[in-house]
Amino acid sequence: MLQNLPDILVTGLILGGIYALIAVGLSLQYGVGRVLNVSHGEFILLGALSTYTLYTKLGISPIIAIAIIPPVLFIIGYILDRTLYNYLRKKAPNADAFSGTSLLASFGLIFVIQNLMLLIWDANLKGYSYLNHSVSILGSLYGLNRLLALAVAVGVSVIFYLFIRFTRLGKAIRSAAEDPNTAQIMAVNVKQVLAICFGLGSALAGLAGILYSMMFELAAGKGIELTIVAIVVVVFGGLGSITGSLIGGFVLGLVTSVVNFIDPSLSLVAFYLIFILLLLFKPSGISGRKIHAD
Repeated sequence: MLQNLPDILVTGLILGGIYALIAVGLSLQYGVGRVLNVSHGEFILLGALSTYTLYTKLGISPIIAIAIIPPVLFIIGYILDRTLYNYLRKKAPNADAFSGTSLLASFGLIFVIQNLMLLIWDANLKGYSYLNHSVSILGSLYGLNRLLALAVAVGVSVIFYLFIRFTRLGKAIRSAAEDPNTAQIMAVNVKQVLAICFGLGSALAGLAGILYSMMFELAAGKGIELTIVAIVVVVFGGLGSITGSLIGGFVLGLVTSVVNFIDPSLSLVAFYLIFILLLLFKPSGISGRKIHAD
């Protein structure tokens, strides 16, 4: 295992970067809008399968797809929040009731999106070869597509952290997460912020799907596995914590890499075990806070 340690670490960082993007998107949707979007994995697959089609049918590379797919998914997520979830917020007598109805609505979205993907792409595994030649780093060989995925994931994570921490919209997002009533008094358009957060969460899911498709085969109907990963990472980082989700993503990516080295079939088992242990001993996660970037 010591001989394979560099490869395990690099693979863990690559997976961690993707997990971080997945978790931050879900953390935004839940931490700000109180929507536990269990259809999050379907948005990831939608981004991945769309990348597959753009590359294999139209010759559009996954890098160019980054400028196409996340903006489209942002618009879809934004519209979903302004229509479906905004309607449910108005009808719900309190925040707890909305959390329940929004959860049921997102379960419905799983079947809608999943069946649309099955109609378009069927249930067979899909994969493509992109920048799959290897480069040597300190005597070890790594796929160029994996290193590119790591660079994009880390870069986007840093940019998103700075966005939440320092921009005016980022501060509005944090204030809406902390106390939406006070934020509204302070001239924050809370409805707009909630829709933007859901859209951003969908866009980050799409971006994670693009990076995922560069390295792994995929198929419609496998979104629930990615949703489980997202929920475990979010709980590990602390519900609603952006920083916690970023850290949790990379930590659990390393854990997954170690487990895959021992036995790949145990990866989901490891995630379930971590999830159960968190619920028992540390349900607040490593931060236990609402949306924060400090």
